[in-house]
Amino acid sequence: MSSLELVARAALMRAADTGDTTMGRLVAALGAVKAWEAIRGRTLPPAFVARETQQERVSRLDQKLHTWHNRLASADPAEDIAIGERSGARLIVPGSPEWPTQLDQLGSSRPLGLWLHGSADLRFACLRSVAVVGARSATSYGTHVAAEFGFGLSEAGWTVISGGAYGIDGAAHRGALAADSPTVVVLACGVDIAYPRGHLDLFTAVRGQGVLVSECAPGVHPTRARFLIRNRLIAALSRGTVVVEAALRSGALNTAAHALTLNRHLAAVPGPVTSSMSAGCHRLLRERKAVCVATPEEMIDLVGVLGDDLAPPPRSPAVPRDALNDVTRKVLDAVPSRGGAGPASIALAAGVPLDAALSALGGLAAAGYVERVEKGWRVRTPASAAYRKHHSVPDPVDSSGADAFAEPMPPQEQTAPLSDLA
Repeated sequence: MSSLELVARAALMRAADTGDTTMGRLVAALGAVKAWEAIRGRTLPPAFVARETQQERVSRLDQKLHTWHNRLASADPAEDIAIGERSGARLIVPGSPEWPTQLDQLGSSRPLGLWLHGSADLRFACLRSVAVVGARSATSYGTHVAAEFGFGLSEAGWTVISGGAYGIDGAAHRGALAADSPTVVVLACGVDIAYPRGHLDLFTAVRGQGVLVSECAPGVHPTRARFLIRNRLIAALSRGTVVVEAALRSGALNTAAHALTLNRHLAAVPGPVTSSMSAGCHRLLRERKAVCVATPEEMIDLVGVLGDDLAPPPRSPAVPRDALNDVTRKVLDAVPSRGGAGPASIALAAGVPLDAALSALGGLAAAGYVERVEKGWRVRTPASAAYRKHHSVPDPVDSSGADAFAEPMPPQEQTAPLSDLA
Protein backbone atom coordinates (compact mmCIF):
# COMPACT_ATOMS: atom_id res chain seq x y z
CA MET A 1 0.00 0.00 0.00
CA SER A 2 1.62 3.25 -1.19
CA SER A 3 1.88 6.23 1.13
CA LEU A 4 0.11 8.35 -1.53
CA GLU A 5 -2.90 6.03 -1.45
CA LEU A 6 -2.98 6.29 2.32
CA VAL A 7 -2.81 10.10 2.24
CA ALA A 8 -5.45 10.30 -0.50
CA ARG A 9 -7.90 8.18 1.46
CA ALA A 10 -7.24 10.13 4.64
CA ALA A 11 -8.05 13.30 2.70
CA LEU A 12 -11.25 11.85 1.23
CA MET A 13 -12.35 10.71 4.70
CA ARG A 14 -12.18 14.38 5.72
CA ALA A 15 -14.04 15.51 2.60
CA ALA A 16 -16.98 13.07 2.61
CA ASP A 17 -19.50 12.21 5.28
CA THR A 18 -19.17 8.72 6.73
CA GLY A 19 -20.99 6.21 4.57
CA ASP A 20 -21.26 8.59 1.59
CA THR A 21 -22.26 6.28 -1.26
CA THR A 22 -21.54 8.87 -3.95
CA MET A 23 -17.94 9.14 -2.79
CA GLY A 24 -17.84 5.35 -2.66
CA ARG A 25 -18.87 5.12 -6.31
CA LEU A 26 -16.35 7.79 -7.30
CA VAL A 27 -13.47 5.99 -5.59
CA ALA A 28 -14.57 2.68 -7.10
CA ALA A 29 -14.55 4.28 -10.56
CA LEU A 30 -11.31 6.27 -10.36
CA GLY A 31 -9.32 5.03 -7.40
CA ALA A 32 -8.59 7.11 -4.32
CA VAL A 33 -5.69 9.12 -5.72
CA LYS A 34 -7.44 10.20 -8.93
CA ALA A 35 -10.67 10.90 -7.05
CA TRP A 36 -8.72 13.18 -4.71
CA GLU A 37 -7.18 15.00 -7.67
CA ALA A 38 -10.56 15.35 -9.43
CA ILE A 39 -12.17 16.90 -6.38
CA ARG A 40 -9.29 19.33 -5.86
CA GLY A 41 -9.63 20.34 -9.52
CA ARG A 42 -13.43 20.56 -9.16
CA THR A 43 -13.80 18.50 -12.34
CA LEU A 44 -15.31 15.04 -12.27
CA PRO A 45 -14.89 12.64 -15.23
CA PRO A 46 -17.73 12.97 -17.77
CA ALA A 47 -18.39 9.23 -17.72
CA PHE A 48 -18.97 9.30 -13.96
CA VAL A 49 -21.20 12.38 -14.24
CA ALA A 50 -23.19 10.67 -17.01
CA ARG A 51 -23.81 7.61 -14.88
CA GLU A 52 -24.92 9.76 -11.97
CA THR A 53 -27.15 11.76 -14.32
CA GLN A 54 -28.87 8.59 -15.51
CA GLN A 55 -29.76 7.92 -11.90
CA GLU A 56 -31.09 11.49 -11.54
CA ARG A 57 -28.39 12.38 -9.04
CA VAL A 58 -26.67 15.19 -10.98
CA SER A 59 -28.01 18.09 -8.88
CA ARG A 60 -26.94 16.39 -5.70
CA LEU A 61 -23.55 15.61 -7.27
CA ASP A 62 -22.87 19.32 -7.94
CA GLN A 63 -23.64 20.18 -4.33
CA LYS A 64 -21.49 17.35 -3.01
CA LEU A 65 -18.56 18.30 -5.22
CA HIS A 66 -18.75 21.85 -3.86
CA THR A 67 -18.80 20.55 -0.27
CA TRP A 68 -15.97 18.07 -0.84
CA HIS A 69 -13.77 20.74 -2.41
CA ASN A 70 -14.29 23.19 0.43
CA ARG A 71 -13.57 20.56 3.06
CA LEU A 72 -10.39 19.46 1.32
CA ALA A 73 -9.17 23.06 1.36
CA SER A 74 -8.94 22.93 5.17
CA ALA A 75 -7.87 19.27 5.47
CA ASP A 76 -4.34 18.12 6.22
CA PRO A 77 -4.33 14.34 5.73
CA ALA A 78 -0.60 13.96 6.37
CA GLU A 79 -1.06 15.68 9.73
CA ASP A 80 -4.04 13.42 10.52
CA ILE A 81 -1.84 10.36 9.97
CA ALA A 82 0.96 11.86 12.05
CA ILE A 83 -1.41 12.75 14.92
CA GLY A 84 -2.84 9.25 14.84
CA GLU A 85 0.58 7.66 14.96
CA ARG A 86 1.65 9.83 17.88
CA SER A 87 -1.40 8.73 19.87
CA GLY A 88 -0.87 5.07 19.00
CA ALA A 89 -3.59 4.86 16.33
CA ARG A 90 -3.17 3.56 12.80
CA LEU A 91 -5.04 4.00 9.52
CA ILE A 92 -5.90 0.93 7.45
CA VAL A 93 -7.47 0.95 3.98
CA PRO A 94 -8.74 -1.71 1.55
CA GLY A 95 -5.74 -3.81 0.61
CA SER A 96 -4.02 -3.43 3.98
CA PRO A 97 -3.12 -6.74 5.71
CA GLU A 98 -5.42 -5.86 8.62
CA TRP A 99 -8.42 -4.91 6.45
CA PRO A 100 -11.48 -7.20 7.03
CA THR A 101 -12.54 -8.26 3.54
CA GLN A 102 -16.16 -8.80 4.64
CA LEU A 103 -16.55 -5.02 4.57
CA ASP A 104 -16.44 -5.23 0.78
CA GLN A 105 -20.03 -6.48 0.93
CA LEU A 106 -21.10 -2.96 1.82
CA GLY A 107 -20.53 -1.93 -1.79
CA SER A 108 -20.53 1.83 -2.32
CA SER A 109 -21.03 2.42 1.40
CA ARG A 110 -17.81 0.59 2.26
CA PRO A 111 -15.63 2.82 4.42
CA LEU A 112 -12.77 4.60 2.65
CA GLY A 113 -10.54 3.59 5.53
CA LEU A 114 -10.63 2.78 9.22
CA TRP A 115 -8.76 4.29 12.12
CA LEU A 116 -7.74 1.69 14.69
CA HIS A 117 -6.38 2.07 18.19
CA GLY A 118 -5.60 -1.06 20.12
CA SER A 119 -3.45 -4.16 20.35
CA ALA A 120 -5.72 -6.61 18.52
CA ASP A 121 -5.50 -7.35 14.79
CA LEU A 122 -8.89 -6.31 13.40
CA ARG A 123 -9.01 -8.76 10.52
CA PHE A 124 -8.02 -11.73 12.67
CA ALA A 125 -10.36 -10.70 15.50
CA CYS A 126 -13.35 -10.54 13.13
CA LEU A 127 -12.87 -13.99 11.62
CA ARG A 128 -15.02 -15.46 14.41
CA SER A 129 -17.10 -12.62 15.76
CA VAL A 130 -20.59 -11.80 16.97
CA ALA A 131 -22.16 -8.37 17.32
CA VAL A 132 -23.97 -7.93 20.65
CA VAL A 133 -26.22 -4.87 20.56
CA GLY A 134 -29.12 -3.38 22.46
CA ALA A 135 -30.62 -0.49 24.32
CA ARG A 136 -28.66 2.26 26.03
CA SER A 137 -31.37 2.52 28.70
CA ALA A 138 -31.07 -1.16 29.44
CA THR A 139 -32.71 -2.90 32.37
CA SER A 140 -30.78 -4.94 34.92
CA TYR A 141 -32.04 -8.04 33.11
CA GLY A 142 -30.61 -6.78 29.82
CA THR A 143 -27.18 -5.87 31.17
CA HIS A 144 -26.96 -9.20 32.99
CA VAL A 145 -27.74 -11.13 29.81
CA ALA A 146 -25.39 -8.98 27.71
CA ALA A 147 -22.51 -9.56 30.13
CA GLU A 148 -23.18 -13.31 30.08
CA PHE A 149 -23.18 -13.30 26.27
CA GLY A 150 -19.98 -11.25 26.20
CA PHE A 151 -18.22 -13.59 28.60
CA GLY A 152 -19.59 -16.81 27.11
CA LEU A 153 -18.80 -15.89 23.51
CA SER A 154 -15.29 -14.74 24.37
CA GLU A 155 -14.59 -17.80 26.49
CA ALA A 156 -15.50 -19.94 23.47
CA GLY A 157 -13.06 -18.03 21.25
CA TRP A 158 -15.48 -15.60 19.61
CA THR A 159 -14.81 -11.86 19.43
CA VAL A 160 -17.56 -9.56 20.70
CA ILE A 161 -18.28 -6.48 18.55
CA SER A 162 -20.44 -3.60 19.74
CA GLY A 163 -20.70 0.18 19.81
CA GLY A 164 -19.25 1.04 23.20
CA ALA A 165 -22.41 2.83 24.38
CA TYR A 166 -24.00 2.71 27.81
CA GLY A 167 -26.30 -0.21 28.59
CA ILE A 168 -26.08 -3.39 26.52
CA ASP A 169 -22.95 -2.40 24.57
CA GLY A 170 -20.89 -1.64 27.64
CA ALA A 171 -22.04 -4.79 29.46
CA ALA A 172 -21.11 -6.97 26.47
CA HIS A 173 -17.64 -5.41 26.20
CA ARG A 174 -17.02 -5.84 29.92
CA GLY A 175 -18.08 -9.47 29.76
CA ALA A 176 -15.61 -10.06 26.93
CA LEU A 177 -12.80 -8.33 28.80
CA ALA A 178 -13.54 -10.45 31.88
CA ALA A 179 -12.85 -13.53 29.75
CA ASP A 180 -9.43 -12.08 28.79
CA SER A 181 -10.42 -12.00 25.12
CA PRO A 182 -10.28 -9.18 22.56
CA THR A 183 -13.35 -7.09 21.89
CA VAL A 184 -14.02 -4.58 19.11
CA VAL A 185 -15.62 -1.19 19.79
CA VAL A 186 -16.98 0.61 16.72
CA LEU A 187 -17.16 4.34 17.48
CA ALA A 188 -19.10 7.21 15.94
CA CYS A 189 -16.23 9.61 16.67
CA GLY A 190 -12.45 9.67 16.43
CA VAL A 191 -10.59 6.91 18.24
CA ASP A 192 -8.99 9.57 20.41
CA ILE A 193 -12.39 10.77 21.68
CA ALA A 194 -13.97 9.03 24.67
CA TYR A 195 -17.71 9.05 24.03
CA PRO A 196 -19.54 8.45 26.24
CA ARG A 197 -17.18 10.07 28.70
CA GLY A 198 -18.16 7.62 31.40
CA HIS A 199 -16.58 4.79 29.37
CA LEU A 200 -13.08 6.29 29.37
CA ASP A 201 -11.75 3.46 31.55
CA LEU A 202 -13.55 0.87 29.43
CA PHE A 203 -11.99 2.21 26.22
CA THR A 204 -8.58 2.23 27.88
CA ALA A 205 -9.01 -1.44 28.76
CA VAL A 206 -10.17 -2.22 25.23
CA ARG A 207 -7.05 -0.61 23.74
CA GLY A 208 -4.92 -2.94 25.81
CA GLN A 209 -6.90 -6.09 25.01
CA GLY A 210 -8.93 -5.35 21.87
CA VAL A 211 -9.27 -2.50 19.40
CA LEU A 212 -11.25 0.70 18.88
CA VAL A 213 -12.50 1.27 15.32
CA SER A 214 -13.79 4.41 13.57
CA GLU A 215 -14.31 5.90 10.14
CA CYS A 216 -13.80 9.35 11.62
CA ALA A 217 -10.46 11.12 11.64
CA PRO A 218 -8.80 11.97 14.98
CA GLY A 219 -10.52 14.77 16.83
CA VAL A 220 -13.94 14.27 15.16
CA HIS A 221 -16.83 14.34 17.61
CA PRO A 222 -19.99 12.21 17.28
CA THR A 223 -23.29 13.30 15.78
CA ARG A 224 -26.69 11.63 15.82
CA ALA A 225 -26.34 10.63 12.15
CA ARG A 226 -22.91 9.06 12.68
CA PHE A 227 -24.30 6.66 15.30
CA LEU A 228 -26.78 5.20 12.82
CA ILE A 229 -24.26 5.14 9.97
CA ARG A 230 -21.62 3.28 12.01
CA ASN A 231 -24.17 0.52 12.74
CA ARG A 232 -23.60 -0.91 9.28
CA LEU A 233 -19.98 -1.57 10.26
CA ILE A 234 -21.02 -3.43 13.42
CA ALA A 235 -23.24 -5.69 11.32
CA ALA A 236 -20.72 -6.11 8.48
CA LEU A 237 -17.71 -6.94 10.67
CA SER A 238 -19.46 -9.84 12.41
CA ARG A 239 -20.82 -13.19 11.31
CA GLY A 240 -24.08 -12.49 13.06
CA THR A 241 -25.85 -10.02 15.34
CA VAL A 242 -27.78 -10.70 18.53
CA VAL A 243 -30.16 -8.05 19.86
CA VAL A 244 -30.28 -8.48 23.63
CA GLU A 245 -32.75 -5.73 24.48
CA ALA A 246 -34.38 -3.08 22.30
CA ALA A 247 -37.44 -0.87 22.36
CA LEU A 248 -39.62 -0.50 19.28
CA ARG A 249 -37.66 2.64 18.40
CA SER A 250 -34.05 1.66 18.90
CA GLY A 251 -30.69 2.03 17.20
CA ALA A 252 -30.15 -1.68 17.79
CA LEU A 253 -32.98 -2.42 15.35
CA ASN A 254 -31.10 -0.32 12.80
CA THR A 255 -28.11 -2.63 13.24
CA ALA A 256 -30.46 -5.59 12.88
CA ALA A 257 -31.75 -4.19 9.59
CA HIS A 258 -28.18 -3.91 8.27
CA ALA A 259 -27.51 -7.51 9.29
CA LEU A 260 -30.55 -8.68 7.32
CA THR A 261 -29.53 -6.61 4.29
CA LEU A 262 -26.09 -8.23 4.37
CA ASN A 263 -27.65 -11.72 4.74
CA ARG A 264 -25.96 -12.19 8.10
CA HIS A 265 -27.44 -14.21 10.92
CA LEU A 266 -29.76 -12.26 13.20
CA ALA A 267 -30.86 -13.38 16.66
CA ALA A 268 -32.86 -11.83 19.48
CA VAL A 269 -33.10 -12.56 23.18
CA PRO A 270 -36.67 -12.67 24.54
CA GLY A 271 -37.52 -10.65 27.62
CA PRO A 272 -40.50 -10.03 29.89
CA VAL A 273 -43.65 -9.32 27.87
CA THR A 274 -44.32 -6.42 30.25
CA SER A 275 -41.01 -4.72 29.41
CA SER A 276 -41.03 -2.03 26.72
CA MET A 277 -37.26 -2.52 26.41
CA SER A 278 -37.84 -6.00 24.97
CA ALA A 279 -40.67 -5.03 22.61
CA GLY A 280 -38.26 -4.62 19.68
CA CYS A 281 -36.79 -8.08 20.24
CA HIS A 282 -40.25 -9.60 20.39
CA ARG A 283 -41.24 -7.92 17.14
CA LEU A 284 -38.17 -9.34 15.39
CA LEU A 285 -39.11 -12.79 16.67
CA ARG A 286 -42.80 -12.43 15.83
CA GLU A 287 -42.01 -11.31 12.27
CA ARG A 288 -39.56 -14.21 11.95
CA LYS A 289 -36.68 -11.90 11.11
CA ALA A 290 -34.58 -13.19 14.01
CA VAL A 291 -33.87 -16.52 15.65
CA CYS A 292 -34.63 -16.84 19.35
CA VAL A 293 -31.50 -17.45 21.43
CA ALA A 294 -31.15 -17.60 25.19
CA THR A 295 -27.49 -18.55 25.70
CA PRO A 296 -24.10 -17.82 24.11
CA GLU A 297 -23.94 -21.47 23.07
CA GLU A 298 -27.14 -21.09 21.04
CA MET A 299 -25.72 -18.01 19.32
CA ILE A 300 -22.52 -19.88 18.44
CA ASP A 301 -24.69 -22.73 17.12
CA LEU A 302 -26.35 -20.20 14.80
CA VAL A 303 -23.22 -18.51 13.42
CA GLY A 304 -20.63 -21.27 13.80
CA VAL A 305 -19.44 -24.06 11.56
CA LEU A 306 -21.98 -26.82 11.00
CA GLY A 307 -21.03 -29.81 13.13
CA ASP A 308 -18.27 -28.05 15.06
CA ASP A 309 -20.14 -25.39 17.02
CA LEU A 310 -23.38 -27.14 17.93
CA ALA A 311 -25.02 -26.06 21.17
CA PRO A 312 -25.81 -28.89 23.60
CA PRO A 313 -29.55 -29.64 23.72
CA PRO A 314 -31.21 -28.22 26.84
CA ARG A 315 -32.07 -30.85 29.42
CA SER A 316 -34.49 -30.72 32.29
CA PRO A 317 -33.04 -30.95 35.82
CA ALA A 318 -32.42 -34.50 37.00
CA VAL A 319 -34.06 -35.73 40.23
CA PRO A 320 -33.40 -38.98 42.13
CA ARG A 321 -36.74 -40.39 41.02
CA ASP A 322 -35.48 -40.46 37.40
CA ALA A 323 -33.31 -43.46 38.32
CA LEU A 324 -36.31 -45.62 39.35
CA ASN A 325 -37.50 -48.28 36.96
CA ASP A 326 -41.07 -48.32 35.67
CA VAL A 327 -42.47 -50.85 38.20
CA THR A 328 -40.86 -49.15 41.19
CA ARG A 329 -42.16 -45.77 40.04
CA LYS A 330 -45.71 -47.14 39.76
CA VAL A 331 -45.52 -48.62 43.25
CA LEU A 332 -44.24 -45.33 44.68
CA ASP A 333 -47.13 -43.46 43.02
CA ALA A 334 -49.56 -45.89 44.64
CA VAL A 335 -48.20 -45.40 48.18
CA PRO A 336 -50.35 -42.89 50.13
CA SER A 337 -48.74 -39.84 51.70
CA ARG A 338 -51.00 -40.00 54.79
CA GLY A 339 -52.34 -42.88 56.81
CA GLY A 340 -51.07 -46.06 55.21
CA ALA A 341 -51.94 -48.94 52.89
CA GLY A 342 -51.16 -52.63 52.81
CA PRO A 343 -49.02 -54.27 50.11
CA ALA A 344 -52.06 -55.86 48.44
CA SER A 345 -53.84 -52.49 48.12
CA ILE A 346 -50.69 -50.85 46.80
CA ALA A 347 -50.14 -53.66 44.27
CA LEU A 348 -53.74 -53.35 43.07
CA ALA A 349 -53.50 -49.55 42.73
CA ALA A 350 -50.16 -49.81 40.91
CA GLY A 351 -51.37 -52.60 38.62
CA VAL A 352 -48.43 -54.88 39.40
CA PRO A 353 -48.16 -58.37 40.95
CA LEU A 354 -48.00 -58.58 44.73
CA ASP A 355 -44.46 -60.02 44.75
CA ALA A 356 -43.24 -57.18 42.53
CA ALA A 357 -44.90 -54.65 44.84
CA LEU A 358 -43.26 -56.19 47.91
CA SER A 359 -39.84 -56.13 46.25
CA ALA A 360 -40.29 -52.53 45.17
CA LEU A 361 -41.47 -51.46 48.64
CA GLY A 362 -38.37 -52.97 50.21
CA GLY A 363 -36.10 -51.06 47.85
CA LEU A 364 -38.03 -47.82 48.30
CA ALA A 365 -37.80 -48.16 52.07
CA ALA A 366 -34.04 -48.72 51.87
CA ALA A 367 -33.65 -45.58 49.75
CA GLY A 368 -35.78 -43.53 52.15
CA TYR A 369 -38.80 -43.01 49.91
CA VAL A 370 -41.37 -44.91 52.01
CA GLU A 371 -41.70 -46.11 55.58
CA ARG A 372 -43.68 -48.83 57.35
CA VAL A 373 -46.43 -47.61 59.68
CA GLU A 374 -49.19 -49.24 61.72
CA LYS A 375 -51.58 -49.31 58.73
CA GLY A 376 -49.02 -50.55 56.22
CA TRP A 377 -46.85 -48.28 54.04
CA ARG A 378 -46.80 -44.54 53.41
CA VAL A 379 -44.54 -41.99 51.75
CA ARG A 380 -41.76 -40.85 54.03
CA THR A 381 -41.69 -37.10 54.56
CA PRO A 382 -38.15 -35.62 54.19
CA ALA A 383 -36.75 -34.38 57.48
CA SER A 384 -35.58 -31.15 55.81
CA ALA A 385 -38.98 -30.20 54.38
CA ALA A 386 -39.87 -27.79 57.21
CA TYR A 387 -38.28 -24.40 57.77
CA ARG A 388 -35.92 -24.17 60.71
CA LYS A 389 -35.46 -20.84 62.49
CA HIS A 390 -32.09 -21.86 63.95
CA HIS A 391 -29.69 -24.68 63.23
CA SER A 392 -29.85 -26.10 66.75
CA VAL A 393 -33.56 -25.59 67.42
CA PRO A 394 -35.91 -28.35 66.21
CA ASP A 395 -38.88 -27.20 64.16
CA PRO A 396 -42.00 -27.43 66.36
CA VAL A 397 -44.28 -27.54 63.30
CA ASP A 398 -45.63 -30.96 62.45
CA SER A 399 -44.14 -31.87 59.08
CA SER A 400 -47.00 -34.26 58.37
CA GLY A 401 -48.83 -31.32 56.84
CA ALA A 402 -46.48 -31.26 53.88
CA ASP A 403 -47.97 -31.07 50.42
CA ALA A 404 -49.13 -34.53 49.40
CA PHE A 405 -48.16 -33.82 45.81
CA ALA A 406 -44.59 -32.75 46.59
CA GLU A 407 -41.82 -34.93 45.20
CA PRO A 408 -40.63 -37.22 48.04
CA MET A 409 -36.87 -36.96 48.49
CA PRO A 410 -34.63 -39.29 50.47
CA PRO A 411 -33.19 -37.86 53.71
CA GLN A 412 -29.59 -36.63 53.86
CA GLU A 413 -28.44 -39.53 56.03
CA GLN A 414 -29.64 -42.16 53.56
CA THR A 415 -26.78 -43.50 51.43
CA ALA A 416 -28.42 -46.36 49.59
CA PRO A 417 -27.52 -46.08 45.87
CA LEU A 418 -30.45 -45.45 43.58
CA SER A 419 -28.95 -47.80 41.06
CA ASP A 420 -30.13 -50.63 43.30
CA LEU A 421 -33.71 -49.70 42.40
CA ALA A 422 -33.22 -49.32 38.68
